[in-house]
This record gives sequence, C-alpha cells and structure tokens, in this order.
Amino acid sequence: ILGDKTRMEDLVKDKNAFIRPSASGESLGGVARKTRESIILCEAAGFDTILIETVGVGQSETAVHSMVDFFLLLKLAGAGDELQGIKRGIIEMADAIVINKADGDNLKRAKLAQVEFSRALHLYPEKNSEWQPKVSICSALFNTGISEIWEMILDYTNITKKNAYFEERRHEQNKFWLIQTIEERLKSDFFNRPEIKKELKKQLDLIEKNQTTPFAAAEILLNL
Repeated sequence: ILGDKTRMEDLVKDKNAFIRPSASGESLGGVARKTRESIILCEAAGFDTILIETVGVGQSETAVHSMVDFFLLLKLAGAGDELQGIKRGIIEMADAIVINKADGDNLKRAKLAQVEFSRALHLYPEKNSEWQPKVSICSALFNTGISEIWEMILDYTNITKKNAYFEERRHEQNKFWLIQTIEERLKSDFFNRPEIKKELKKQLDLIEKNQTTPFAAAEILLNL
C-alpha cells in the first residue's frame, strides 16, 4: 500500500499481489485514514501479508507506525553520516533497520553503517514487546539478504504473539484510530460549515492587519 507500481515490475504481474498507490498530494491525515481502511479491506479479502511504504519524511512514519505490526526502517549507506538527520523518534519506533544497496563498492560502507546503527540501538530503552531491534544489510539488485529479513520478521511475530504483545498492540492501535477518526470528523464538519468559512476569512484578515490575536479569533469561531 502506497507503493510505486512502476518500480515493482515483477510483483505487479503476480496474481497473488495487489498494489495500491496513493497520491502524495493528499493531506497526511487523509492518506493515513485511507491507508488504514485499505489494510482492513485487504485483510478481509484474504491477504495475509500487507506492506506499507512511506515517503520517508518523518511525520508519515509516525502515522504508519500506528497501523502496522512490524516497523522496518530502510536506509542507504554512503550518504554522509548515517545517524545524522535521522529523527530520534523514528529510530525508537523501528523494530529493525535494513541497509539496502549492500553490494559492489558500497558493501564495505553498508557493513560499517550496520555496526554504527547496531551501537545506536543499544542506547535506547528496551521495548515493551521484549524484542531487541536488529540491523541487517541487503541488496535488492542481487537479491541477497532478503530472505533473512523475512525470517527476522517471522521471528518477531512469533515472539510477540507468544507474549501477547501482538494482540495488545493491535487493541491499542484500534483505540488510537477511534480517537483519530472522531477528531478528523469533527474538524471536517467544523471547517465545512458556511458560517465558519465566512467568519474564518474575516478573522484571518484581521490577524494579518494585527487587529486581533489568534486566540481571540479562535474563541469567536468556536462560539459560532
């Protein structure tokens, strides 16, 4: 889900696979809600393995983390300091980190990045899942390390199902999406009211002219 069909020439031909791209221009909340709905629909249709791809901008990862069982962070080696520019929260969310393009001249850099990320992961507190996040390397070009990644995901699933974390996390995710759905609906209903649209335009104009404050304007809008 959210994957780019043009980059999956073999998978797109597989009769057992379904790929649903999504326009990147949509709001994050809208994409998240539709992605969540797509997951439920795919599960109902009998798909037992569902992959969600993100654009890698940080905020989208947080949204996707709240709807998946296993969160895998895919990185490239040789693109500068491996740990710089990566938000702490994303590494904390990761159940595994995989360094792709570990082939040719880049293999040595990939192995160094693997060591660096492994050291970094040990600095974070233990997860409630009792799973120790792992760092692997792979090459999509030569199809190396892919099966090992899948085995790792299966190990995670077995461990978390045995200690009941798997189901517990799904329950927590359902509660989260209940609140999110209510908030999105209330927000949409509020901003689509004709009187709000009219008054909002007026208040924005007053703010631009420094004739009111955001808080005073909000109070007026909320009391309509």
